[in-house]
Amino acid sequence: MTKLNDKWLRIIGVPIITLVALVIYHEGNAFHRIDLHSEIIHSVFAIIVLWELNRLVIIKSRNKYPGIKLTRTRIAFLLFWTFIITIGIRFTFSLFYSATKFWGYHFTPQRYIFNIIFGLVMLLPILAIYEAIYLYKQWWKTYYEAERLKKENLQTQLDSLKSQIQPHFLFNNLSTLSSLVAEDPKKAERFIEELSSVYRYLLQNNDQPLTTLENELKFIDAYFHLLQTRFGNGLRLIKDIPAAKLSYLIPPLTLQLLVENAVKHNAILSHQPLKITIYADDSNDLFVVNNLQVKSKSLPSDKTGLANISSKYSLLGQPHVVVRQTEHIFQVKVPLINPLNPSVSYGGS
Repeated sequence: MTKLNDKWLRIIGVPIITLVALVIYHEGNAFHRIDLHSEIIHSVFAIIVLWELNRLVIIKSRNKYPGIKLTRTRIAFLLFWTFIITIGIRFTFSLFYSATKFWGYHFTPQRYIFNIIFGLVMLLPILAIYEAIYLYKQWWKTYYEAERLKKENLQTQLDSLKSQIQPHFLFNNLSTLSSLVAEDPKKAERFIEELSSVYRYLLQNNDQPLTTLENELKFIDAYFHLLQTRFGNGLRLIKDIPAAKLSYLIPPLTLQLLVENAVKHNAILSHQPLKITIYADDSNDLFVVNNLQVKSKSLPSDKTGLANISSKYSLLGQPHVVVRQTEHIFQVKVPLINPLNPSVSYGGS
């Protein structure tokens, strides 16, 4: 349940509204010789009752329609119920005072109307203050999370770019290219094209929070071609993605990090190939699964790749990334983001 940190607003607001009420009603109360102390006590009581009931409506509205996107709906809900409550409370108090002659006289219809209007007029600025504070905090939260996501994206892109320009990566690919030039010029030409595709994708998507699954799979095809040229039949990629899922969104380089992770930590043998399977299900989840054949001298893992992916999905307000490992497989499940969501933006190919 939403918690309102409004202690000081209530401490300051109730006396101010009480003072305004005393000034507004002073002439009529003086005419009827109403005791000032009684007037103050009952004014404070009526204001606190009205404030606390409407405060519950504010909490309810934020729980039901949270965030900046639902501001109009939340305000409409808030105004409807606060008006109903305020009119009901002010009418009930007026009816009680009139029926019991609490102040020594019956209330006229004009008095009923005036009391209700006064309650509404006093209420609107209070609601505006609550909503303004809430919107400011939501804006700041959105801005802060957007900045964090931007930093996470940049860090992921930087880490990936570093991994691609590390001496061993360049050395391996240049060695492969050198042998291909002599043995098979056509394959060498294809290898160069795929290598350029890898770097072009890294540069084009460097500042994008999301990209389509279709773009990511095209990149994986280029990236995997480089790997398979090096490892031959020891490495296999299986993709099973329905066409309807290709327009869904994921953070750039998600698949590359997961494929790289599988290659890094598993033995790749021609007689015992490492199989990496990428598929999607009807629940809009994407799975990357590989058979486990851990290297005898496995490289130490800091798990930054998985941590970066998880952090991105968390900042995007998406379900958690799920990692599952058994004796035979290693599986990572990541959510596919609906492209119809108006809050997302993504890069093209």
